[in-house]
Amino acid sequence: MSYSHPDSLRGQVVVVTGAAQGIGKGVSAALLERGASVLLVDIQDDKLSATAAELQAEFNAGERLSTLSANLRDVDSVPQIVAAAVGTFGTVHGLVNNAIASNEPKPFVDITPTDLALGYDVGPRATFLLMQAVYPVMVAAGGGSIVNLGSGSGTGGEPKFGGYAAAKEAIRGLSKVAALEWGRDNIRVNVICPFAESDGVKLWKQLAPDDYAKAVGRVPMKRIGDVRTDVGALVAFLLGADSTFLTGQTIHVDGGIGSFR
Repeated sequence: MSYSHPDSLRGQVVVVTGAAQGIGKGVSAALLERGASVLLVDIQDDKLSATAAELQAEFNAGERLSTLSANLRDVDSVPQIVAAAVGTFGTVHGLVNNAIASNEPKPFVDITPTDLALGYDVGPRATFLLMQAVYPVMVAAGGGSIVNLGSGSGTGGEPKFGGYAAAKEAIRGLSKVAALEWGRDNIRVNVICPFAESDGVKLWKQLAPDDYAKAVGRVPMKRIGDVRTDVGALVAFLLGADSTFLTGQTIHVDGGIGSFR
């Protein structure tokens, strides 16, 4: 059965953070399209409600779609997220740690400890804590799959994104360790590094158009990725039964721009 089959994720429960817009929204759409039940998590209440209404209308998802407003900088939000997923759907089979926050772009010498803390709290710290919290639930379910969001800004470097790159590389490091330890529990952990038309990339295009244009020009496929059909489809594959022997990997879904990394 292909990962793109409309029932390929039927019966699977997935938590997606940063789901109100951009890549998180695209991923959530791809999962719902394939039959999964999805808990959309975001701090932006209005955007979260609008996204949920849009996805509900498109997929007639019914009880397969639920939302939770949460601030990932608050460590108490982590058990609330897992409890909401279990309380609504009964268990958790998949976790997509997509949420990130950043005050960049800015020159390296201008990055402040506050900037670093913002990226760290929403990125690697929240990712780490959510992985810990969901682990026993996945073990009880017989296994699961976690997809964490890295970035080519970390694997290859990107001027004016020093704090963001540091946060994303921290996520890659903890993902590798978890993959090694949790394989025996049938829990897979992989990282994707997308180059797609997310809201963050749109902002980058606005603030640094020359850098953005150069980056797109380096893509062998000469286009930027779609958050749903390119990135979301890959996440659906990594969460599904077609990738059960794939773990500990970093996959660049970027049209080939990161092929040397």
